Amino acid sequence: EDFTKKQGKKLQSEAGRDDKEAKQHIFQALQYMRKLCNSPAMVMKPGTPVYDDTQKILQRQGTSIEDTIHAPKLTALKDLLVDCGIGGDDGDTNDPLYQPIKPHRALIFCQMKEMLDMVEKKVLKELLPSVSHLRLDGSVEANKRQDIVNKFNSDPSYDVLLLTTSVGGLGLNLTGADTVIFVEHDWNPQKDLQAMDRAHRIGQKKVVNVYRLITRGTLEEKILSLQRFKIDVASTVVNQQNAGLSTMDTDQILDLFNLGDSGPNLISDKQQKEVDGREEDMVDIETGDVLRQPGKKAWLDDLGELWDNKQYEESFDLDDFMKTMS
Repeated sequence: EDFTKKQGKKLQSEAGRDDKEAKQHIFQALQYMRKLCNSPAMVMKPGTPVYDDTQKILQRQGTSIEDTIHAPKLTALKDLLVDCGIGGDDGDTNDPLYQPIKPHRALIFCQMKEMLDMVEKKVLKELLPSVSHLRLDGSVEANKRQDIVNKFNSDPSYDVLLLTTSVGGLGLNLTGADTVIFVEHDWNPQKDLQAMDRAHRIGQKKVVNVYRLITRGTLEEKILSLQRFKIDVASTVVNQQNAGLSTMDTDQILDLFNLGDSGPNLISDKQQKEVDGREEDMVDIETGDVLRQPGKKAWLDDLGELWDNKQYEESFDLDDFMKTMS
């Protein structure tokens, strides 16, 4: 919180600058905050100004900066996997070859390879050593990635597949999993949606559950808010009336073949009449009286102040413009 306030003041003071250094600082600060949401160990490393002092304080408490107790997201991931039946108590057995089949199998997505390393080391190897897993990120050669996918889909003894969103979020069929967990979140909602679709593929026979790990009161809430806003804008532009040919009226389909000046008529005649008949409440600023006038009239009131075509032709003459280019 202190870092956020300090950076906010600094960014306000640099708001008027347009140089590369100022822009770079903004992105560095945002990346710092994203890493801090994951674990303080990702930003506080040997050599940083307060690393030694922080380690001394934590050592007196019997912990260190790398402990998962200081990274609630890792603890939450461990609890979520156990709740899904992954990594829990497998029961007593003396058979060394006994490998119980878990009720669920998970895809764990991270944005940064560094965070994927931390999940693998701190959660899967230290907290849940009984969980068998595979990994797919940028360090895996392209010609070997499909082999990992096939191995995970065909062998149910693997409980978890670790992936980076950039590598594992597109073009793969991962129907062997029925649980998708996002540890980090992308600014672009489509990338996260594409990652979700890895489990929602042809051949999936189970219900797929998607979980997001979000640190409350941090930048991550802002990222999710922006994702929702972008999705809402996209769904408004592509709505039920123009999502596909099957949802369009006959007049709308025929209008697609109209090469005249008028654009596609996405509003039916019935809807147009409803719009024409609507009234809007207008408040007179001087008297405070509430005035009602038709909706269309409210839109067209100011058109009288526009230029006529002749004025536009004189001011924006194409021939004069072409002369300036020669």
